[in-house]
Amino acid sequence: MVTNTPANVPEKPALEGLESKWNGLWETAGTHHFKREGQTRASIFSIDTPPPTASGSLHIGHVFSYTHTDVIARFQRMLGKEVFYPMGWDDNGLPTERRVQNYYGVRCDPSLPYETGFAPPFEGGDNKSSKAADQKPISRKNFIELCERLTVEDEKQFEDVWRILGLSVDWKQTYRTIGDESLFVSQLAFTRNVERGEAYQAQAPTLWDVTFRTAVAQAELEDKEMPGAYHRLAFHKPDGTDIHIETTRPELLAACVALVAHPDDDRFKPLFNTMVTTPIFGVEVPVLAHHLAQPDKGSGIAMVCTFGDLTDVIWWRELDLPIRAVIGFDGRLLPEAPEGIVSDAGLAAYAELAGKTVFSAKQTVVEMLTASGEMIGEPKPIVHPVKFFEKGDKPLEIVSTRQWYIKNGARDEVLREKLLGFGRDLEWHPEFMRVRYENWVGGLSGDWLISRQRFFGVPIPVWYPLDADGNPVFEKPMIATREQLPVDPSTDVPSGFTEAQRGVANGFVGEVDVMDTWATSSLTPQLAGGWERDEELFSLVWPFDLRPQGQDIIRTWLFSTMLRATLELGEKPWKHAALSGFIVDPDRKKMSKSKGNVVTPADMLEQHGSDAVRYWAASSRLGTDAAFDPQNPTQIKIGRRLAIKVLNASKFILSFESSDNVQVTNALDLSMLASLRTVVADATAALTNYDHAKALEVTESFFWTFCDDYLELVKERAYNLEHPEQASAVAALRLALNVMLRLFAPVLPFATAEVWSWYHEDSIHRSAWPVVGEFDTVMVGESDPAILVAASAALIGIRRGKTDAKASQKTVVLSATVNAPAAMVALLTHALDDLRAVGRIEVLTLAVADELSVTDFELAPVVAATIESATKLGN
Repeated sequence: MVTNTPANVPEKPALEGLESKWNGLWETAGTHHFKREGQTRASIFSIDTPPPTASGSLHIGHVFSYTHTDVIARFQRMLGKEVFYPMGWDDNGLPTERRVQNYYGVRCDPSLPYETGFAPPFEGGDNKSSKAADQKPISRKNFIELCERLTVEDEKQFEDVWRILGLSVDWKQTYRTIGDESLFVSQLAFTRNVERGEAYQAQAPTLWDVTFRTAVAQAELEDKEMPGAYHRLAFHKPDGTDIHIETTRPELLAACVALVAHPDDDRFKPLFNTMVTTPIFGVEVPVLAHHLAQPDKGSGIAMVCTFGDLTDVIWWRELDLPIRAVIGFDGRLLPEAPEGIVSDAGLAAYAELAGKTVFSAKQTVVEMLTASGEMIGEPKPIVHPVKFFEKGDKPLEIVSTRQWYIKNGARDEVLREKLLGFGRDLEWHPEFMRVRYENWVGGLSGDWLISRQRFFGVPIPVWYPLDADGNPVFEKPMIATREQLPVDPSTDVPSGFTEAQRGVANGFVGEVDVMDTWATSSLTPQLAGGWERDEELFSLVWPFDLRPQGQDIIRTWLFSTMLRATLELGEKPWKHAALSGFIVDPDRKKMSKSKGNVVTPADMLEQHGSDAVRYWAASSRLGTDAAFDPQNPTQIKIGRRLAIKVLNASKFILSFESSDNVQVTNALDLSMLASLRTVVADATAALTNYDHAKALEVTESFFWTFCDDYLELVKERAYNLEHPEQASAVAALRLALNVMLRLFAPVLPFATAEVWSWYHEDSIHRSAWPVVGEFDTVMVGESDPAILVAASAALIGIRRGKTDAKASQKTVVLSATVNAPAAMVALLTHALDDLRAVGRIEVLTLAVADELSVTDFELAPVVAATIESATKLGN
């Protein structure tokens, strides 16, 4: 056999080592670098990449969703687009602080002075010091230094995993949500929100996590089913009779400001706008009507406390009720009784509660009510949803605090309609995810709380003047100017003041709160795209083409980014949104760190290879959850088999002598290429519509038919240099290989890059995506995809006939007959020579029949004798 095998085809192709080899070559060649020179907005495909939280380790869900994005990035690059594909690191916020506390065994105490050269108690902790009592208190500056040190190390590890996975990110385009540029962008956007009246501060009821001592936004809530009990209490009417209410929170009785019933409830209409007296504390409160009261819940009339739940907040606001706060930021009852409790008995009762935890206060109040006879019957146990901070482990309380807010459409119908309109304009993949966004926007009940009582975050760029008594004048905030940004008000000084005036009468004080991490992450297109820093770049990438993300953060990241773009630029920030599903364990439970069922990707990538893992991820459509069993990763094993087959089949095809500009003339070859041409059209349409799973499915299905059937059918002809259509077979094989490698390249970047390099100088990932037109110059004559289908079916019948005869597939057959319907027989005439060669059949006859079968097998005598002898020996 004469071959023209490229010199650099290895003797035994293997997947092992391809990741490190090709990552190095891609970086050296700048294969994935974004090249802006000479580009226009139309020639660029820009991706607003999710910045993973740099606090711990990546999990399998990251690999899943980021692979989806990378498939699209590689596809667009091969379409000829210059792909702007940055990577951000979300390193500010609560998760980082918690990791630093556990890793170094420290906690932040802003009252402590900075310690130069501070060395933490230990490094490498993993929840070993989760209790505050076990953690060493350090200054805010020392704490932030440790946060920055650890996030940098985490980011390096994340980048290593991303590179192994084969993300075609431009690593020159990274950003950090706590870096100077991010601080500048985030603070500038905030100051502009203030200038336009979109950001404001207010003293208002605030969802509060008592463990983390921080306010919590609506988007960060999580309902958990918790045990509780209804307590039936007696309130006293002026005529001496009682009215009964039922509550799960008797410990808030001292905070009661009203009773509320439905306006149509005849039972309570006579009581509306009259006064009743609370048990134990003897405070007069009004009985009022409101449509949110539920006649069929409890006794039909509710106790309004400030504040027990979000409905209390609505009643307080809409009924113009007073605030009687009893719960402090630490989750304990405040030391002083609220206004309204004036009797000696009431004050004495409250004194017994002051300083107690909510749990202990509840027990004490129940004991008091039982002793006074104002508890009616026994508590009735229930299970009900209770609101938690998504990262917390204690129920949220509602306290009154001064916080910063950004308007989000909850109370602005014009803004709300703009956000809904942009949501309708956005192309959603899959489309059904749109309703989740619309439901969120339509269900907003309050503006976006963006201030946080944390330490490692973007400082709110505000100072407050102090009056003659040294009290902050919150109504006159001093907002940092653009020229001052970025600033830290806790250490920087506002214009017109000196550091000596900090904290003294007629001086100033800096805002100590930081922004919610989403207030920075909501600006990722601006952060990555150079907004207000590199206007040329921003004009080339804005609005971004794609926002890929998880479906669970539509309400936070997608919505908040849409909001900030609407407020600042008056338009939606992207053209498409691609939403990945969840990874679930074998029991169909969502994988998450909090559930402890997360699989980390590093070992999986090393064990199976990156192409195999990417295949598993790409096999799932957007918006669809994927089950993953680390003990039996079936899809990953299939992906590895596919990648290995690509290597081996490619080596086999490249072993045949080839010539340039050879045309394909054989009917079977043309049939195969016609089928592949359809695959190209289908895969291209699927990827254009962000359906990577369908593109992979049609490509893979064809590939296995190609390997199992077509390669077998034509290999004898391809080997035979004397055959008049040998060149047609090799030309068809080479074209098919070129096309299939490019179709697989977005999903299997390492195996395809390796094969491509055996006989090309350029990178497959910068080569042109296959198009239907490239077949036309090679294919000569009529092409019918049905010929290959028929030949494949006949080949299966021939193989089965030999198996039934207990002969090997290499056995020579003197004669055989293929029986088939007339239309199929007509197709098979075009593949008869190849069927005869692959089946080693000397005389192959076609006959018309109702259904396909292969009969009249006559094996060569020597083989028959051998079989007879073997049978006798077996007996």
